[in-house]
Amino acid sequence: MNNTEFKDILRFPRLDTVLMVEEFIKRYDGQFKKRSLWEHLPKKMMYQTFCVIIDYLLYSRKISIDSESKVGWI
Repeated sequence: MNNTEFKDILRFPRLDTVLMVEEFIKRYDGQFKKRSLWEHLPKKMMYQTFCVIIDYLLYSRKISIDSESKVGWI
């Protein structure tokens, strides 16, 4: 991500929120699609914030999205 991509982000997630999403994905590896995953999180957050976390996890290669659009932990 470069600086021009940051200007569109309204809220940056806190570390505890990123870790919560990571743990949830580890626990339910491959069971949810992106939107459903967001709906089942134990703590509610804005969808845009959730998308920033997912983009970060994809970029850092901690997660992948399979051919059925399900999110899995690597």
